[in-house]
This record gives sequence, structure tokens and C-alpha cells, in this order.
Amino acid sequence: MTARRAARLALAAAALLLPTAVPATPAAAAGFQASCPAAGYISQGYTPEHNGIDIANAYGTPIYAVGDGQVTASGPAQGYGQWIRILHPDGTITEYGHMSERDVAVGDHVTAGQQIALMGSEGESSGPHLHLRVWADPDASVRTNPIPYLADRGITMPCTPGTGPRPAPVVYPAQSGRVVSARSADGRLEVFAAGPNGASHAWQTTASGAWSDWESLGGPGGAQLAIGADQDGRLEMFALNGSTLQHRYQLHPSGLWSDWETFGSGGHNLAVGANQDGRLEVFASGPVGVFHKYQTAPNSGWSDWESAGGGPANSEIALGKAPDGRLEVFALNGDTFQHQWQTAVNGTWSTWETFGSGGHDLTVDHNQDGRLEVFASGPVGVFHKYQTNPTTWSGWEAAGGPANSQLTSQPTADGRVEVFAINGSTAQHTWQGNLNAPYGQWDTFGGPGTEIVATANADGRIEVFGTSSAGVYHKWQTGFATWSDWTWLNTTAGPAIS
Repeated sequence: MTARRAARLALAAAALLLPTAVPATPAAAAGFQASCPAAGYISQGYTPEHNGIDIANAYGTPIYAVGDGQVTASGPAQGYGQWIRILHPDGTITEYGHMSERDVAVGDHVTAGQQIALMGSEGESSGPHLHLRVWADPDASVRTNPIPYLADRGITMPCTPGTGPRPAPVVYPAQSGRVVSARSADGRLEVFAAGPNGASHAWQTTASGAWSDWESLGGPGGAQLAIGADQDGRLEMFALNGSTLQHRYQLHPSGLWSDWETFGSGGHNLAVGANQDGRLEVFASGPVGVFHKYQTAPNSGWSDWESAGGGPANSEIALGKAPDGRLEVFALNGDTFQHQWQTAVNGTWSTWETFGSGGHDLTVDHNQDGRLEVFASGPVGVFHKYQTNPTTWSGWEAAGGPANSQLTSQPTADGRVEVFAINGSTAQHTWQGNLNAPYGQWDTFGGPGTEIVATANADGRIEVFGTSSAGVYHKWQTGFATWSDWTWLNTTAGPAIS
């Protein structure tokens, strides 16, 4: 056993032991088992006048739902700048204030440990922090001290996200391609790259930190990859080439991975998304259209493959989630662009509808207000189209950028969407000047390459992976407006991707 694998096994064993350290009786007596709301220190405690606790940390630190529940408020609030309110099944209410970004909307159902926002300093605030308030009795005239409330539910403050009973899942959406990246439940990024002889894997040794060496995984050669998170926080990865589709998954959150298992036959491209109830759903394209397969229950087994009712043959596929929680599928080939959507949350699917003409690649992301935005590249550059409300779309608008480029996108820590494009001549990026706003000019981001994917660190900074025939490189925000140079992840370039 290598020293690295032995260290990972030790970490995995420690993660399994952590929940057993929580006293069982108080958590069982409470309405639910809680998850850590945010990493940081208690900068101000509870008093009847302060009516909550302040958890201070860096700008952009993720904020997580304390427990399962429904979002009853998400938006501006006097004194808070922005706030979120969650009603839990036991009748208690938690409130979160001063965030720089909100990731959930009114009506969303969230799970314990799900990221709901990023820490900020909006409203009446002297520095970045989370103001957490609790109503254990909604009819009471004063709030409840959050510290004993959380202790009764298994969380001792200050706390570490991911160590409670339900670790924080990956931020959705996670994009597909020959290189993909997502966050494990403990906040560490993991990256997979599909070379000609199979996939390789590297991971951050600490959240937002340095990277391991590359590890060869085998599996389908030259595959398209997609990655998603089960409801319990375990990552699951899918690899598709022209002859086979296989998958592998974490055996427990942030832990070791299973061996490869057969998941289907060959195809062209794939994408994975999470239903509102936590069930993963996989879409794959091939020569006769698009097919899908879905978990029959969260963290559980899978249905058989079913036709998605048509769709473009051998298309590039991306998934998005509408503001009301319905998944939407976008499929693009050289002749046509089509989409279909769930007719109800967790429900059945519409027929395919024409979304545009053919193109080269696409990326889908969400604005800060929840509206989906789609970018597609073609022979004259990049175009985009966005929701004007949850069910209607704008027309296509020219965005400039590199022709026939591979695309990826990622919201910044404050909620502005940033788009990255790479082709055989250049890499460029563009970003929104303000929340939910138009985009600026494209800036040079690097030299030519073959694939690109963007994701976010646990501290909110974007990290971008680019590939070429020389290997896999990465570039990351050193602040929230400045970038490092391109470099290898560790001591080697990883697999070559032509």
C-alpha cells in the first residue's frame, strides 16, 4: 500500500468515526440531526438584544443549511443586506444573514449540509460573517440561543463543515467533458481527466489547498466524464466512450472510491444532475438520440435506461436547474440545438423543443437570481440566451469570443457568472460586470488547448483546469479579481488530452 493511499484510508476511517462521537441521546430528542452552518470563529455571542451568533471568516466562505427544510425567505432584508430563512420539519426556523451570494430561492427544499450561500458583509456589518438566528418556538417574542440549539442536534460550536451527520454536497451544476472537477463533502476539490488509456485522478490535500500527485484509475479510454453528488454527499463519476459506459463512486463522503462498474453501452456524450429530492439522473447521447437513467431513491439503485423521447443524435449535453427546482436538459450537435424540461419538480419530461441552430459546444449556468443562462460556441464565436422568467427565454445574442471553442462557466463568490472558452488558438474569458447583468469584453486567459472546466474552491475562489497534448494544467483566483499563472497540479502534467 502506498503512503498516499494509506493516508487516505486513515482519513476515511476517521470520517466514519466522527458521527459516533456525537452524543446520541440529545440528537435523538431533538427534531433533527444538524449540520455545521459555517467554518469560522464566534465573533459575537447570543444575547436577547443580539438574538443570534456571529460566525466570522473570510469573504466567500460557504454557508450550509443547518437541517432539512423549505426556504421561506431568500432576498434583501433591512439590516442584513441579504438573508435566507428555512422552516424545518420539526417546526423550528433558522435564519442566515449578511451573505454575499444566495444559492437557494423561496420554495426550494434543502438538505442538512447543503450549501445555501456565501459569507459576506452586506447590511449593518463591520466584516464578513454569518449572523445565525434560531426560532425554536416560532410563537415566542425572542429568538433561541443557537449554540444549545445546535448542541442538542449534535453540533458543537465552532464546528467544521462536513463532520456532521450529513456532509455538504457538491455545488450544482457540475459540468461534463474530458476533464471534470467537483468538491468532496469536506470541501476538497477532486479532478478527473480522461486520457487515451483511461482516467486519472488528483485531489486537494486540504480544502482550498495544494494538490496530490496524479493517480491512474483505468476505466474507459478517451472518455467523456460527468460527476455528481449523491444526497448523502458521496461523489459519483461516470465515463462514456464509443463502446462502454462505466461509473465509480465514493464509498462514503470524502472517502475512498469503488472499482469501476458497468453502467451502460457506448455513446457520444453525457451529463448528470440532481433532482430536487436528491436522486441523481444521467443523460447520454448516441446515434439515435438521447437516453436517461435515474436513481429510484436518493443514494440508492438505478432504473433501466429509457429513451428521452428523441433529442439530437450524437449531441453535446448539459443540464441546468430552473429557479423552481425542475431540471432542464440542453443538447447540441452540428445541425440543431434542442432542450426539454421536467414538467414538475422531480417529475416527468416535456417533449423536445427547438432551442437554436447547430454549434460546437455549450455551457449552462445560473444567474444570482436563479435564472438559467446558456452559452453556445460555433464558427463565428459564442452566443448566449437566458431566462426572462422561469419558463420563457430571450433570443440568442452574440457574445463574441473564440470560434468553435470548448466552454465552461462558474459563478464568482459574489454571484456574477464568469465564462471561459478555449480552442486551438487561444483561451479567453468574460464575466458579468454586476449581478444578473451584461458581460464585458473577452480577455485573454492563456494559450491554446483542448478542454476546459471551471469549479469553485471551498473558500469561493474559482479554479480552472485546461488540457492539451502536454497534459492538464490549472489556474486559480489569488483573490476575487486576480489570477495565478497556469501550472501543473503537482509534480507532473497528468494525462495528455489531444
